[in-house]
Amino acid sequence: MPLVDPEGPGRCDELRIRLDEGPPLWVEARAADGRISTWRAPRLDQSAFLDLFEGLARDFGLRAPEGRRPPPPGAAGPQLEPLITQPLSPRILYGYGDPCVTRVGPADYRLLVTSNDAPDAFPILASPNLRDWRLAGFVFPQGRAPEWSLTGEGVADFWAPELHRVGGEWVVGFTARMPDRSLAIGLARAASPDGPFVADPAPLLTGGVIDPHILLDADGAPWLVWKRDDNGVWPRIVAALLHDRPSLCAELFVTEADRRTAAVVRALWPWVERQEPMVQFFALQTLIEAAADDLGGFEARLAAAAAGGAPADRGRIETALAALRTRIFIQRLSPDARRLEGAPAVILQNDQAWEGHLIEGVWIRRRGDRYHLLYAGNDFSTARYGLGAAMAAAPQGPYRKQAEVVLASTPDWWAPGHPSVAEGPDGRDHIFLHAFRPGEAGYKAFRALLAAPLSFEAEGLRIDPAAARL
Repeated sequence: MPLVDPEGPGRCDELRIRLDEGPPLWVEARAADGRISTWRAPRLDQSAFLDLFEGLARDFGLRAPEGRRPPPPGAAGPQLEPLITQPLSPRILYGYGDPCVTRVGPADYRLLVTSNDAPDAFPILASPNLRDWRLAGFVFPQGRAPEWSLTGEGVADFWAPELHRVGGEWVVGFTARMPDRSLAIGLARAASPDGPFVADPAPLLTGGVIDPHILLDADGAPWLVWKRDDNGVWPRIVAALLHDRPSLCAELFVTEADRRTAAVVRALWPWVERQEPMVQFFALQTLIEAAADDLGGFEARLAAAAAGGAPADRGRIETALAALRTRIFIQRLSPDARRLEGAPAVILQNDQAWEGHLIEGVWIRRRGDRYHLLYAGNDFSTARYGLGAAMAAAPQGPYRKQAEVVLASTPDWWAPGHPSVAEGPDGRDHIFLHAFRPGEAGYKAFRALLAAPLSFEAEGLRIDPAAARL
C-alpha cells in the first residue's frame, strides 16, 4: 500500500492520496504540514461515500456534498398528503420510489414502484381509495425477470415502472440493465393489472435510456416518452480526462474547493473506473455537483479545453459536451405498443438553473386541447431535486416550460420527484410522487408516497396550496 508519489497522479495541492483495495476502500490524505487523515468506506453505498467526502471537505477544504445539506432556509411549498410512509412488506426493500399510480376501475387503483436490485422486481400494490394499500404481487417475482436483464444484489437496477391499458391489454414499461451494464427500456404484458406479466423477448429501446412513459393522445394512439441517460456518461469522461491531464483541474473549475475536489477524483479514478455504474456515481457525485453549480460556465471551459487539446482528447470532450444536456424524447408507438414507428423527437432538455445537470421522470396528462408535462430535475439524492412543468398543444410539442419550480424540498420532505397523475375518488386529478424524510435522501434510502390535488389552467398546471384529503 505505497503512498502515491507527490508529483504523480495523486497530487492534490497539499494533499496526497493513498488507495487500498481493502475492505472495500481506504483513502489516506496527507497535508503539507504532515497531518494525516484516513477515511474508510466500509461499504460501497452512497452514505459511506458521503461520509468520506464530508470528512475531506471538513479537513482539507474540498466541496461539501449536497447530500448532506438541507433545503434553503424558509423553503416552503404546497402541503403534501402522506399516503405510505412505512414498509408494507419485507419484500419491498426500498420504499415507493418513482411511483406510478393507475386507476384500473371505479374504485380500484394500482401502484407500481422502483425496486432497484431487490430479488422481486416492481411491487404491485392495490387500493380501493388511495389510502389503504395491500401488496398484490410483483411484475417480475424472483426468477421471472427478462432474460436480457441483469439480476442480483449490487448489480441489477429495475427502475421507473409504469402501468397503462394499451391495445386491449395491460402494459408495463420499465428500465433495466443489460449485460454490458447499459440501461434499456422494456415492456411486459398481462391480461390483468395484477399479472402475471410476461416481458417482451427483447428490449424496446437500448443504448443508455431510462424512464419510459406511455402517453395516449386525443385519438387514443400511444406514444413513448423517454430520457437518454447522458448524465451518467459525461462524469466518467471528465474524471478520466482529469486523470490523464492534471492541468484540467484548474482549467475546468474556478473555486479552490472545486479544484481540490477534482484533484481527489482524478486520484481515485483508477479505482472508480472498475466499479459498477451506481458506485461510480457515488464516487463522482461531488465532481458532478461542482460542474452543475455553474453548468454554462463549465460547458464554456470544457469547450475551450477541447480547442486546445490533443485530437484524442477533443473527441472525448465533444462527447462529454453533448451529454451535458439531458434530452427527453418522444416517438410514436404501434397501436399494440410492440414497436416504435417514425423518428424520435426531442421535446425537452435542461436549460433552467434549478434543473442542474439533468431532467427526468416525465409524466404527461392531456386535458382538453393541451398536454401538461410534469418532470423532475437536478440530483434525485439531494434536497435540490424538485418538479417542473411544461405545456404544449400536441404530444411532440413544442413545450413551453413554466418559469418557476412547481414543487421543491421543504423541511418536512426532501427531493420530491418522479410524478404520476391519476383521478382520485373525488373526481379530481392528483399528483403522486416520492420524497425522502429530512436528512435521509440517497440511493436505496426509503422513499414515501405523497399526493396533492392538481389544477390545470390556461397558463399551466398548479399544485393546490391547501391540503385536500383523498
